[in-house]
Amino acid sequence: MTNNVVHNTDQRRYEILVDGILAGFAEAHEDGDVVTMPHTEIFEQFGGQGLGSELVSGALDDIRVRGKKIVPTCSYVERFVQKHRDYADLVA
Repeated sequence: MTNNVVHNTDQRRYEILVDGILAGFAEAHEDGDVVTMPHTEIFEQFGGQGLGSELVSGALDDIRVRGKKIVPTCSYVERFVQKHRDYADLVA
């Protein structure tokens, strides 16, 4: 099984693909150097596989590389950052 996190700028979100099939997404609304992340969703048939963490870490890694900050209004993203303190520097 191959998982990929991709930035879909047209849909304003990050997506996680499992063997090429969309398994979930994290909304990412950019305004200048700030990315607001209001919602994260893993589709039911892909639940329980750790894809949420993989999706959010992939999104945050990309946001860091691009030199942006985040506003984690999604409770899942907020908890993820609290649990993984190495991403705390990304919070605007």
